Amino acid sequence: MTQVIWIIAAVLVTFTVGYVGYSRYLTRFVELNEDAETPAHKYEDGQEYVPSKKPVLLGHHYSSIAGGAPIVGPITAGAIWGWVPALLWIAIGNPLMGAVHDFVSLSGSLRHEGKSIGYMIGEYVGESGKNMLLWFAFLTIILVVAVFALVVGIVFNAYPQVVTASLLYIGLALAFGVYLYQFNGPFIPGTILFVAGVFAAVWVGLEYPLALFAGDYPSGTIVLFGGDGSWVPGAAALEGIGGGNTAGWVPIILVYAAVASALPVWVLLQPRDYLSSFLLYAGVGGATLAIIVGTFFGTANQDLVIDSSIAAFEGFWGAEAAGYAPLFPLLFITIACGTISGFHSLVSSGTTAKQLDKETDARLIGYGGMLGEGLLAAVALSTLAVWGAPDVGGGIGAALPNFASGGGVILTSFGVPETAGAVFMALVLCSFLLTSTDTAVRLGRYMMEEIVGTPAGRTDTGLNADPRSFVRGRYTNPIVQAVPAYLLVISGQWVVLWQLFGGANQLLAALALLTATVWLANWDDSKQLVSTGVPMAVMVTITVLGLSILVFYENLYLNLIEGGAGTLSEQLSAVVQMALGLVLIGLALALVRLGYRNISRVRRGPETPAAEPGDD
Repeated sequence: MTQVIWIIAAVLVTFTVGYVGYSRYLTRFVELNEDAETPAHKYEDGQEYVPSKKPVLLGHHYSSIAGGAPIVGPITAGAIWGWVPALLWIAIGNPLMGAVHDFVSLSGSLRHEGKSIGYMIGEYVGESGKNMLLWFAFLTIILVVAVFALVVGIVFNAYPQVVTASLLYIGLALAFGVYLYQFNGPFIPGTILFVAGVFAAVWVGLEYPLALFAGDYPSGTIVLFGGDGSWVPGAAALEGIGGGNTAGWVPIILVYAAVASALPVWVLLQPRDYLSSFLLYAGVGGATLAIIVGTFFGTANQDLVIDSSIAAFEGFWGAEAAGYAPLFPLLFITIACGTISGFHSLVSSGTTAKQLDKETDARLIGYGGMLGEGLLAAVALSTLAVWGAPDVGGGIGAALPNFASGGGVILTSFGVPETAGAVFMALVLCSFLLTSTDTAVRLGRYMMEEIVGTPAGRTDTGLNADPRSFVRGRYTNPIVQAVPAYLLVISGQWVVLWQLFGGANQLLAALALLTATVWLANWDDSKQLVSTGVPMAVMVTITVLGLSILVFYENLYLNLIEGGAGTLSEQLSAVVQMALGLVLIGLALALVRLGYRNISRVRRGPETPAAEPGDD
C-alpha cells in the first residue's frame, strides 16, 4: 500500500524549489528595496499602520489567511476524485499560482500606500473598475465571515474542549499585547512565557470542556444553559451539524469578531495571531514530522498508509456518490484555498501591507506564507488518507471531524494519545478560523472605507449622524457585515453558502491577478506579464465554468426544470443562487474587459508614459 509520506514529500520538494528559486526571481522582478519607506512607517498611527517584526507579522499573516477552506477542500476533493489529482493541484498550483498571487498582491499594495487591490485597479482602469472590484470584495467578505463563523460553531459543538482553550488563548493574547506595547517587555522571554501559556490552555480545555446547551459531549463538560437550545434562531436549520449548540455559538463568534476588528491591531490582532502561530506551526509542522517519524520508526498506533477507501484516481466524473462532478473545473474550485485564494489578496493588501517593516519582508510573508497554507492542505489530505473517506456529500460536516480524527492518529507517532491529539488538531483548526474571521471583518471595513472615501492614515468611529460615517466606521461597520452574515447562516441554506463562497473566493483570486497584471503593465512596458497573466487566465476560465455549472446545470436544469427543488423556499433559493452566480460572472468579465483594454493601450501606444513604481 502507498505510504502517506509521499504526499508530504511531494509538496516539500516543489515548495522548496518555488521558494528558493521562483520567489527570489519575483523579488528582483518587482524591485523590492530593503531601504525603501513602507506605508507602515509613512502613516504610522498605532491603530492600523504599525511597523512589525517579521516573525510577528508572519504569524499574523499566516493565521489570518489559513482557515477552514484549505482543510475542507483537499479532504472533499480527495474523497471525490482521488488523492493524486488533489495532490498534484496543491503541489504544482500553489508555488506557481497561489504564492505568486499573494506575493504580488502584497508587493503591489506596498507601492500604493497600503491600499487594497480595488484602489490599485482603479488607478489604471478608472473609478467604475475600482467600485466594481471593491463591491465584489465586500460581498465576498460577508460570505467569508458567514462561512467561518459557521465552521467555528461546528468545531465548538464537536469539540467543547476547544471552547475553553480558545477563550484562554484570547485572554493571553490581550495580556501579551499590553506586555509588549505598553510595558515594553523583552520580546523573547515574553514569547516563551506566553506561548507556554497557550499550550497550557490546551490542557485546561481537555480538563474543563464547555458547551452552551446539552448534547453528546465528553464527561465533565460544563453546560451553561438548560435544554437543547432548540429555541435558538437557526437551530432547526443546523440540526444535522449541532442544532441549538452550533446555532448559539454563531452570534457569539460574530460579536467577538466585530469587537476584535475594532480594536487597535496591537491590542489583540497582532499578539493573538503571533501566539496562535506557534500553535498552528506545532499542528502543521508537528503533523508533518509525525508522518516522517511514524513512517520510518513505526511509532504510530497504525501504519501510516493510504486507506483502501481512498482511490488514487476516481475518474474524471469522480466518485458515484458525488453525482455529476467533472474534475475540470470542479476539483480546482473545491480545493480552493489550499492552492489559491482571493481572500488572501484582501489580507495581503489590507492588513499586512500596513504593517510591513521592510519591503523585502514580502518574500517570506507573502510567498512563504502561502506555501505554509499549501502544507496545511497537504496535511489535511494526509488526515483523509489515514482515516478513510468521509461521506462525499457531507461537505464541511463530514470533512472537519475527519481532519481532527486523522490528525489524532498521525500524532500518535510522538506518543500523544489519539483522543488528545484529535482535540489538539481541532484547536489548531479553530485557531485558524477565529483569526481569519475577525481579520475578514477588519478587511470589510477597509473595503467600505475605500468605497465611500476615507483619507489614507485616518479612521472614523462611525458614531455620528452621517450615513457614510456609519457604514465605514470602526465601531459601526462590523454591524453592516455581521447582520447579513448571521442571516445567511440561520437561513437554512448553509450548503449553498459554502458553494457561493467557493466561487466568489476563486473569482476574486483571478481579479487580484488581473490587478497585478495591469499594475505591472502600467509600471513598465517592458515587464513580462506571464507570471501573473497566465494564472489569471486559468483562474478566470476555471471559475466562470464552475459558476456556470452551478447556475445552469445544478439550479436551472436539476432544481427548476427537473423539479429537484420541490418546495417554494427551495425554488427561491435556486433562483437566488442563479442570480448571484450570474452577477459574479458578469462583474468578473466586465473587469477583465477593462483590464485587457488598459493593457492593450499601454503596450500598443508609445505615447503613454510608463509609470514609476512609486508614482501612485
